[in-house]
Amino acid sequence: MISLNNITVAFGGFTLLDDVSFHISDSDKIGLVGKNGAGKSTLMKLITGEQSPTSGSVALPSGIRIGYLPQIMEHHRGRTVLEEVLTVFDSIHEMEREMERITASLGERTDYESASYAALIGRLNELGDALALDSGESPRARAQKVLSGLGFREDELERRTETFSQGWNMRIELAKILLSSPDVLLLDEPTNHLDIESIEWFEDYLKAFRGSLLLVSHDRKFLDNVTSRTVEILLGHIHDYKVPYSQYVTLRAERMAQQTAAYENQQRMIEKTEDFINRFRYKPTKSNQVQSRIKALEKLERIEIDETDNARLTLKFPPAQRSGDVVFKGTDLTVGYPQKVVFRDANIEIKRGEKVALIGRNGEGKTTLMRVIMGELEPMDGEARLGHNVSIGYYAQNQEEVLDPSETVFGTLDRIAVGDVRTKLRDILGAFLFKGEDIDKRVSVLSGGERARLGMAKLMLSSHNVLALDEPTNHMDIRSKDVLKQALMAFDGTLIVVSHDRDFLDGLVDKLYEFRDGRVKEHLGSVADFLRRRKLESLSELERKDAAAPARPQAEGKKASAQQQFQVQKAVSREQRKVRSRVNWLEKEIASHEERMAEIEKVLGNPGPKDDIMDLTAEYLNLKRDMDAYTEEWATLSEQLEN
Repeated sequence: MISLNNITVAFGGFTLLDDVSFHISDSDKIGLVGKNGAGKSTLMKLITGEQSPTSGSVALPSGIRIGYLPQIMEHHRGRTVLEEVLTVFDSIHEMEREMERITASLGERTDYESASYAALIGRLNELGDALALDSGESPRARAQKVLSGLGFREDELERRTETFSQGWNMRIELAKILLSSPDVLLLDEPTNHLDIESIEWFEDYLKAFRGSLLLVSHDRKFLDNVTSRTVEILLGHIHDYKVPYSQYVTLRAERMAQQTAAYENQQRMIEKTEDFINRFRYKPTKSNQVQSRIKALEKLERIEIDETDNARLTLKFPPAQRSGDVVFKGTDLTVGYPQKVVFRDANIEIKRGEKVALIGRNGEGKTTLMRVIMGELEPMDGEARLGHNVSIGYYAQNQEEVLDPSETVFGTLDRIAVGDVRTKLRDILGAFLFKGEDIDKRVSVLSGGERARLGMAKLMLSSHNVLALDEPTNHMDIRSKDVLKQALMAFDGTLIVVSHDRDFLDGLVDKLYEFRDGRVKEHLGSVADFLRRRKLESLSELERKDAAAPARPQAEGKKASAQQQFQVQKAVSREQRKVRSRVNWLEKEIASHEERMAEIEKVLGNPGPKDDIMDLTAEYLNLKRDMDAYTEEWATLSEQLEN
């Protein structure tokens, strides 16, 4: 379908893409991966024609419809959300109006045998065929369905677009692209402004999408779930793997290991051959063998190892000073702005050493709570209090607004560095992959990933015992995200993180606060536990709604077939079996934890000389925290089974 032929893109003396060729076929689902600055966004702009290659060509079929979502885009103002999205159907409305005009004209004419009459009939048929392809649900119904999937509530569809944040306007543009029925989707980091539930809806949409997909994303699970081919850009070259991302990582490592082994074996053989030639070059009795081996070396096809980019983010947070046991406590918090209350009656407690995620739809109050924690916003009601000796390092989501665009990379750190750290700024920037001339770049020309790294470097200049990170992985490549995650897991202070990245949060946090419909709910356990519970809750809520809904007359809609009813019952039964299995497991774990806690209580009541009171107390608290989480989940699931 789309062919990139011997593409080279060079800027001055730097070659970004070097003689690159690859093909996108019908229905290909491709993940485009590589480090920040490798050329992924450039490749998409080449396909759309927004940028031209230094040499080479891009071949596209005539009439192909491309839906392109860039990282940064202009947003339209002056319409409601629904009105703006419905503009994508303007061409359909124009075709309908043209059909009406042609039909009226044909009704007035009597020159049935003329060429112009035949031309009008032909055009009417063309329009009818085109509209038939878009038949089915009305444009309004289709728009509402997509907007709902992307997280818009029904009451938000009549709000004007300029009243929404940049992230929500990106969703509006994404909805327009999806509704335009493209043949090819080019999506550059589409999940950066989507919450977890919207991402799951979007995954299902892309799985069902029948066209081709070229996707740039730093969400490993998202790539695995929607792509079946991975194209890597590495040092200006393309490496094509016909597998999803996780399998690509394994195959790439295996290929490099095999290549290295083959290279080393060949080098040993060459060394032995050259040694034989040097030893017997001047012996007449060996001249034939020497000449034979010289010719063999000349003909030998030398194995080369692919270049690899081993530059890697180095990240280790400074040791944290001890804070009080409670880091932040919000009691009966009502928070918002004069024009809008964001959430009400929230009770939030974050203790020393906890790693907590704030999750939920954009606009539900996650960043607003961060502002309350930082003291930038006073609650409208209730009490918000920081604990003793708390020092917070804050990473804001909007780095483009926080960083001075006129400042250089080096100057950004130099302005705030104090003491001995000033002598280490180049080393710190090098650890964040700013080397050589990079440190003299203006912030205004940095990519999203480079700004994210610079913002994180600023955070490292002083020691904090609480890290408050608002979407820290937006624009970070997968390797950098992995390094950040490992550093945060090793951090000995408290972490509060806003993120929608399931892979990043999984294994990192042990408590979540969900922001939903103006309320804040605490969930103990991992993000995987939360997602599992959320799906079960959604299913049970759906069942309750179905049971409460009155039966509709046959005229309002056809009744579900017996087969459909069977499939629904089967799905419900399968979910119930999963719930029962989980409940049984939880009961065993709770009993085991209670038994061990009783043993520890007995020892603590009468400790011996060899008993480590601190270790036992820590173990007891960990067991209690786990048991509380298990008990809460058990209660929720048991209630579902009863219903």
